[in-house]
Amino acid sequence: MTYRTGIDLGGTKIEGIVLDPDGKELFRKRIPTDRERGYEPILDSIEELYEEMVDSIDGAEHTFGIGTPGAVSSLTGLLSLSNTVCMNGKPLKKDLEARLGRKIELQNDANCFAMAEATMGAGRGKRLVFGVIMGTGCGGGIVDEGKVVSGLNLRGGEWGHMSIDPNGPRCFCGRRGCVETFISGGGVEKRYERQFGERRSFKNVQADYEAGDPKAIAFCDVFFRDFGRAVANLITVLDPDAVVLGGGVSRFNAIYTRGVEEVAKRILGDELRTPIMKHELGDSAGVIGAALIGI
Repeated sequence: MTYRTGIDLGGTKIEGIVLDPDGKELFRKRIPTDRERGYEPILDSIEELYEEMVDSIDGAEHTFGIGTPGAVSSLTGLLSLSNTVCMNGKPLKKDLEARLGRKIELQNDANCFAMAEATMGAGRGKRLVFGVIMGTGCGGGIVDEGKVVSGLNLRGGEWGHMSIDPNGPRCFCGRRGCVETFISGGGVEKRYERQFGERRSFKNVQADYEAGDPKAIAFCDVFFRDFGRAVANLITVLDPDAVVLGGGVSRFNAIYTRGVEEVAKRILGDELRTPIMKHELGDSAGVIGAALIGI
């Protein structure tokens, strides 16, 4: 009997989980990331949490996976694009394997989200699932028949950095007009400030829209158009059996009506058959996915 263990390494918290072979949760714990202390203390925290997880199953046979923001270079093995800045440029996988004395699977947090939702959430029963995280930033992951598709360059699913306007806003990745700059929560807030000269959170923009504010409605019409263009491009290339949305922006219910209408306008073909679905696992998706991708 093999248990599944996983850690979701976030910017503010490190969460660990243990699942039995049937997917039942046996152990879960969150601790602060304390990223201000630096790289080595974060590794210390991961090691201590992992040991506690293993003790919870008396050292029984188990897999282990870690999900984290950012991406690992296929050439150097170094982490980049992490919002925990002290981890960028570090060989996280290699260092943890040396500390723990075992192999681990390390995946982008969007891949973990996609894996969890494809296996145990909204996309279960579907063959090819694309999972989208629309939060402060925008990421994605591909799961085909229960396996994450990372690709040759370990960038599979990085939909947030597909450019939909070469003259668009500058993205932190260095390019212009990435999907992230248009439809992530952070991208929407920056566009609102550029357009109206005031800061407003995505939640407040959403509330204004739902209250019928004309300015917010006109503003969100552009957001839905951008969402439609980005998702239609994705479906045209990948043709998934389902697209599952996660992150704070996915709680905007009008996405599943107005947003989907805009996708349907731009889809290649006669009709939009691909379901665009809200996540089911909520904040648990990241850590569950980390356990499911483990080796």
